[in-house]
Amino acid sequence: MLHNAMASNPAPSSPNPALLPQGLQKADYRNAMARLGAAVNIITTDGPAGRAGFTASAVCSVTDEPPTLLVCLNRSASVYPAFKANGVLCVNVLAAGHQSLSALFGGKTPMDERFAAARWSSKTTGSPMLDDAAVSFDCRVVHATSAGTHDVLFCEAVSIAIGGAAQGLIYFDRRYHEIAAPPQH
Repeated sequence: MLHNAMASNPAPSSPNPALLPQGLQKADYRNAMARLGAAVNIITTDGPAGRAGFTASAVCSVTDEPPTLLVCLNRSASVYPAFKANGVLCVNVLAAGHQSLSALFGGKTPMDERFAAARWSSKTTGSPMLDDAAVSFDCRVVHATSAGTHDVLFCEAVSIAIGGAAQGLIYFDRRYHEIAAPPQH
């Protein structure tokens, strides 16, 4: 759709060199994506292939009927086989103050140590739900497709746990930023 809209517009008379697709480099793309702020999440799973978790910002809503999110997972990640085999996951949206937990799940720390750093419970799928998350979406993976180095997992929410405080953790410009909803009057 975007492509068609762009095709119908005439090209500018003097093209801006910064907009030309000549030699787009991976580093340039990564630097640009650092300016796309996103919620920080810990994605967890548990099942026959074991318990696993990783930090992700590549998560978004797809539709509310049925309630579906998408999660992007690198196929070369050490946790990939567990997520693929278990077919369930929980998107734990991190709250303010969870920076160290995010770093722990984003590194090479052994799984037992990652999970020992917080309190977890579970609901329908058995995937670990972070007790003090801003919100947790307990999901079953209903579809997956490959895109480049990643699989895009379409995940239907089967239960939700909403945290007490309206606080969040955003990653923008390669740094964490805490956000909070203003008090309601």
